Amino acid sequence: MTTPRPPYRAVILCGGSGSRLWPLSRELLPKQFIRLTDDRSLLQNTLRRLNSAGAQERPILVCNEAHRYIAAEQAEELGIKDVEVILEPFARNTAPAIAAATLRAMQDGEDPIMLIMPSDHVLEDGELLSTAFAQAYDAARQGALVTFGIKPTAPLSGYGYIQADEPGAMAPARRVRRFVEKPSPEVAQRFIDDGGYYWNSGMFAFQASVFLAELGRLAPKILAQAQSAVATGHGDNGLFHLDGPAFEACPSDSMDYAIMERTDSAVVIPLAASWSDVGAWDAVWGIAQKSVEGNSTTGDVMVEDSRNCLIHSTSRLVASVGLDDIVVIETADAVLVAHKSRSQDVKRLVEVFKSQHRSELNHHREVQRPWGSYDSVGQGPRYQVKRITVKPGARLSSQMHHHRAEHWIVVSGTARIYNGDKQYLLTENQSTYIPLGEIHSLENPGKIPLEIIEVQSGAYLGEDDIVRFQDIYGRV
Repeated sequence: MTTPRPPYRAVILCGGSGSRLWPLSRELLPKQFIRLTDDRSLLQNTLRRLNSAGAQERPILVCNEAHRYIAAEQAEELGIKDVEVILEPFARNTAPAIAAATLRAMQDGEDPIMLIMPSDHVLEDGELLSTAFAQAYDAARQGALVTFGIKPTAPLSGYGYIQADEPGAMAPARRVRRFVEKPSPEVAQRFIDDGGYYWNSGMFAFQASVFLAELGRLAPKILAQAQSAVATGHGDNGLFHLDGPAFEACPSDSMDYAIMERTDSAVVIPLAASWSDVGAWDAVWGIAQKSVEGNSTTGDVMVEDSRNCLIHSTSRLVASVGLDDIVVIETADAVLVAHKSRSQDVKRLVEVFKSQHRSELNHHREVQRPWGSYDSVGQGPRYQVKRITVKPGARLSSQMHHHRAEHWIVVSGTARIYNGDKQYLLTENQSTYIPLGEIHSLENPGKIPLEIIEVQSGAYLGEDDIVRFQDIYGRV
């Protein structure tokens, strides 16, 4: 009787802040969730890529609490409803995240082949990728820990490199000789001339039990703490919370440093596909479609006598005259202007924003919430105006405010209002008043998005002036 082949189980790592892509990428909406290269987010394109591996069944998304809803929502937009979201209570790098996801994948008694993918890379899909995934599967079945090496096209110093042996018994998989982290351009050019080096893509494949055995040998504390975090974690309906204290005690280490650079079982599958980790704005320009003059534009942009520029407009007209090699990124609350060659230095700006506690670091003017979004359209002394959008069937938490009152005006849709002990419906052009200190809530009972204008007035208007009593999203 033929032994059934274990399934491919995909894990997509959704951590990372994408700070070099500010102001589009923010802490509450980092690069993996934004539409950077086309009309789908990088995460959504990664999920679509699973078709090439035959790994569409119940993918695992590993992210933090702040991104749990947007990760699941973006999967559902693609028609992928059966996903498991694992929540990391603390950032501990890739090795602990992969360990926890692998342990969860084995809890039903299976020993799947795991496919690990970052959520924020751009990778050309197609026959080359399908072939590489199939080759990785076969190598993993033979006990190898597989990584994917991208054939380099330029001596880029921002990537890690993998030196591979000549093809051997596991061909086309090649034994890994060594990893080199971000060499100088001169050294990277020698690697390309040599021909035996590949960019490190950050993707992996392995049999679950083989990986955990090697993790126990090389990084036993990571395995022990991941096991504890899974065993004492909790969750239902496709959402699993790792135990906080157990995961916090886990050493923070990458998959490469903890395992791949130390194991004797590492192999690399060469892949000659177009790939980028889109780590900064110059990389975005590099993969974007461009005009004859080398300009890549998005949104309402007018270009005059400019060359090799990346210009992105989110909310208004952006016009350029006489620019060369310049990046201009406009959002509703911030504008970045930088020379393309200084794209990596955007991270230095972000560090300054952190020290100044700037809100532009954390979120856009329009802030996503599990129930929809709100956009702060205007404010002044003792007042603030917001446009609130509530998804069909969604409801805001039952809450009250100590320092502000609110006026709500329905612009579109139908609102069910809970105001103290009263409950009533409002439709377009109707309004209501929520006194300071009154317990209240808002629900969209309709089938179209509900839009309201909220006018807040009071001595303090911060988002932390919220006392929640009931919340269907578990935020109480």
